[in-house]
Amino acid sequence: MDENEELELIRKRKMEELLGVSGKTAAEAKSPSASGGVAVLSDASFDSFVSGNAVALVDFWAPWCGPCRMVSPAVEKLAAEYAGRVAFGKVNVDENPSTSSRFNIMGIPTLLIFRNGSPADSIVGALPKAAIAQRLNRFVA
Repeated sequence: MDENEELELIRKRKMEELLGVSGKTAAEAKSPSASGGVAVLSDASFDSFVSGNAVALVDFWAPWCGPCRMVSPAVEKLAAEYAGRVAFGKVNVDENPSTSSRFNIMGIPTLLIFRNGSPADSIVGALPKAAIAQRLNRFVA
């Protein structure tokens, strides 16, 4: 194994640890469960995700971002609480520059709330779970 392959393996393991997907297959990690999971989105899957859900919250983040790691548990808890009413996804800005650029993501974490496929609200910075829920409640029936 050369140095690049070894670094890629380490990067993949660290990403799985950060996302909490260790022990899951790639397909399981990328698909939210019916009980309320957070989908891992890419430039390729982003549009179908937001257009396929009446209300979606997307977390734009990076693994090196401390505030992003603080917001992640709140997003995961909200995904479980809003299961069936709101779809939750996350976009790694380092790995998906096209989507990040398209929505002018200048600071992370940024949470975008989509309604019927269009951006409806944005939250920039690390807010507590209750504050995120309050903003989200405006879009949930």
